[in-house]
Amino acid sequence: MSSLRQYEQKTPTNLQFTPESLAEIAKHRKKYPDRGAALLPTLYVAQAQFGFISPEVMALVAKTLDLPETRVREVATWYTMFHKKPIGRYNVQVCSNISCHLCGADALVEALKTHLGIKVGETTKDGKFTLSEVECLASCGSAPCMQVNMTYHEHLTAEKAIQILKNLP
Repeated sequence: MSSLRQYEQKTPTNLQFTPESLAEIAKHRKKYPDRGAALLPTLYVAQAQFGFISPEVMALVAKTLDLPETRVREVATWYTMFHKKPIGRYNVQVCSNISCHLCGADALVEALKTHLGIKVGETTKDGKFTLSEVECLASCGSAPCMQVNMTYHEHLTAEKAIQILKNLP
């Protein structure tokens, strides 16, 4: 038995999906003839329930879909929308791709770091904000932009971005 396979079998998990989460996962599995195709939607369900995708959550997803843990880990760690550690109540993501970069995203990130008192990748002490730079938010025509949770904010200046955060409850 390979050492990787041994690791997979030793991964402990005491987590369980709620009945509601299991019902949602079952709906996704019905939609796709290949159980691997249900992996992304199942990871979203897991993140909604647990808040982030830990190694234990990855193991639970693998077991639930009857997939190798390595496959789940590959997918969960590849995509930036899956959080590998707890994040703040507001996930502030600033696009750093070329259009946003050329329109001032660097200054925007610096202003947000100063305002929040954290570095990129950190969460404020009160747990309210996590600041991230992301490769692309697909809003090149309205750069620079940021996404706070699921809401886009476009044509930003540092002042506008800070005001948006100040207005959050």
